[in-house]
Amino acid sequence: MSHDLCDKGGQENMMRVAVVGVGHFGKLHAAKYAAMEGVELVAVVDQDQKRGGDVAALYGCRALTDYRKLAGEVDAASLTVPTSLHHEVGRDLLEMDIHLLVEKPITESVDSANTLIATAHARGLTLQVGHLERFSPAYFALAERVSKPLFIEANRIAPFNPRAKDVNVVLDLMIHDIDLITALVGAPLISVDAVGAAVVSEGEDIVSARLGFASGCAANLTASRVSLKTERSMRIFQPDTYLVADLAQRKVTVRRKGEGEMFPGIPNIETEEFSFDEADALAQEIAAFVKCVRTREIPAVNGEAGRDAVQAALMITDSLQAHRRLLEQSGAI
Repeated sequence: MSHDLCDKGGQENMMRVAVVGVGHFGKLHAAKYAAMEGVELVAVVDQDQKRGGDVAALYGCRALTDYRKLAGEVDAASLTVPTSLHHEVGRDLLEMDIHLLVEKPITESVDSANTLIATAHARGLTLQVGHLERFSPAYFALAERVSKPLFIEANRIAPFNPRAKDVNVVLDLMIHDIDLITALVGAPLISVDAVGAAVVSEGEDIVSARLGFASGCAANLTASRVSLKTERSMRIFQPDTYLVADLAQRKVTVRRKGEGEMFPGIPNIETEEFSFDEADALAQEIAAFVKCVRTREIPAVNGEAGRDAVQAALMITDSLQAHRRLLEQSGAI
């Protein structure tokens, strides 16, 4: 199949797209594509025929139960199936010359992520990973102001959602902050120490991890999916500056050394606060994907970024397992 976007319905450069997997996130992806100009939602794919049919009827597209039938029919697709299927289905879609936006995490392992990356590169295809927080106004505000982070603290807690029970809380929630912090620090991860506990599922539902980077930056991350409230916050310390981001409330506060002194030897502190209107990060993410497919630009969250987030998450998981073995040996559990 040619990588040139096909004309459809008399419209030039109409991009034909599909959504593979129309559970919670897949339905949202379908809605965004259906509303975009220059994009035609050709099909949705789901093994649940009724679920796929309901979404297809809503947006006037085809409903399929086999994603292989997309070959030659679409230019690009969102992959929103369970994480355990990302490698197999993602590889097949790329081998059918379909540009791919895959929900986070990219895959369950570094090797399988590398397979998707290599396949996309070999075929000249766009591979983007759906780390949604990278498209939030709060992240953009932080990225503009973070230059040399020394210490970062991130908290991401939420009530339990059985939708993501196939992975632990690291791959479910913490991976958002892993990706954000890795992008802000811009240095290799060199050390990990983590503890956690399984509360309602087989995998860890609450985890605390300390990450060390080659730049000297350290980060403490806490993620929980068994809390009674929701919180998404980040604090960043760098020379002369302290930033606080409330990602849920879309607020960023910056405190930095100012001119003069408030007390002898104590500098004045200047405070700058930003708040943002609610933004549709998913629409921004999908628009960025469509643009990259059209222009061949490298996505802000490409396959390599997705792989690095998975690698960090697996390092955390290894540390969790080591800690669990120590507890078992001591008889604590």
